[in-house]
Amino acid sequence: MGDGEKAPLRLRFNPKIRLEFRGATITSDAGLLAARELDQALGLTRLAADALQESRTGQNVQHHLVPLLRQSVYSRLAGYEDTNDAERLAHDPALRTTAGWRDGDRPAASTNTMSRFETETLTAPENLEALTGLNTAWVSRAMAHTCYRRIILDLDSSESPVHGEQEGAAYNGHFQSMCYHPLFLFNQFGDCEGALLRPGNVHSADRWREVLEPVVDRYRRQGTRQRFRGDAAFAKPEVYQFLEAQEVGYAIRLPSNGILEGHIAYLLTRPQGELPARPIVRYHEFTYQAGSWDRPRRVVAKVEWRRGELLPRWGFIVTNLDYPPKGVTRFYNGRGTAEQWIKEGKYALNWTRLSCHRFVANQARLALFVLAYNLGNFLRRLALPEAVKDWSLRSVQVRLIKIGGRLVRHARRLVFHLAEVAVPRELFQGVLERIGRLRPAPG
Repeated sequence: MGDGEKAPLRLRFNPKIRLEFRGATITSDAGLLAARELDQALGLTRLAADALQESRTGQNVQHHLVPLLRQSVYSRLAGYEDTNDAERLAHDPALRTTAGWRDGDRPAASTNTMSRFETETLTAPENLEALTGLNTAWVSRAMAHTCYRRIILDLDSSESPVHGEQEGAAYNGHFQSMCYHPLFLFNQFGDCEGALLRPGNVHSADRWREVLEPVVDRYRRQGTRQRFRGDAAFAKPEVYQFLEAQEVGYAIRLPSNGILEGHIAYLLTRPQGELPARPIVRYHEFTYQAGSWDRPRRVVAKVEWRRGELLPRWGFIVTNLDYPPKGVTRFYNGRGTAEQWIKEGKYALNWTRLSCHRFVANQARLALFVLAYNLGNFLRRLALPEAVKDWSLRSVQVRLIKIGGRLVRHARRLVFHLAEVAVPRELFQGVLERIGRLRPAPG
């Protein structure tokens, strides 16, 4: 994969064109240099030096844990979802440089080395726990540079289809597939506060406390006001009781039933005449206590009549917020952003690619995907200039990370010549300037 002396390839449509392949000097992922700059400014991957435990006992260890972690995270951010591409990427100049080889000459880790790192080293119980702690520390460092008055937490489950005999894979009737059923927790800035890989056949709310409680405790210790949103899967008495005990305001969708519908019966009569183009929306609130609840709670109902539909749409939200009914509904509807962030993880990073046989290995790989997702999200929300602040994670990957570049070595420096197409020099400079302002003040 080096710069071997091979004859250029020719194209018949234009005899003047010659194609040369320079795998060790050309990269399609030069934008990873910006991610590495952000990593260094916030001190992210260097935390792994104290967090991860080395299990290799040989005397000739060539690739240390921090560069291996960087290679795992950065390659996923660039769209390489597993270790199959590591052999080729080991010679990529951008990945070699960002992984930590300062001279730019030493190859990054091979496929075999990366596979052992992800499926053996990281699957040790202490390292699995350390990956969770690393993600918490990463989010905390990003939040230290974020202006906010309250934290909004969105908890949601997702589907990770499997296509083999992976441990823990099972048929899920809701998704109608063989899958894993991971659980994700996001804050309102799109940071993934936590994730948990679960077997495919568990309930959507299964083990919710393992993901939610550490995050709620952390923000409570900081004295931060918290809000929580969840769909009907989390309409469980133990969830309400936990959130109320922690003084967390919540809005959770309630499954409809006859008693609830009885409270809004007067709103379910179709308005007379032709419905207007804009939906007719009505709200109602009442106190309700299900048989499994320890106390009555406030419920907000929304009924919506739409032109061209025979029946209305309605829904119920249980809440301890003191917002007016319309405000409760608008607040709850914001949880749709969590679904969008899960989709971004799927489509930009393909974090559903969990193809190891052992369940614990897939746990480690999901944790790596979450770290890669958060690094990309930090880059998006902390470093992008105003003109492109609305880029999706996929846009960040395709337009910023996927910059073509050529490495030129000089006696005392490495120079990357970057393509100026999707991202001009001024925009990239703006990214670096914003990253520079995140660095701790000297002294």
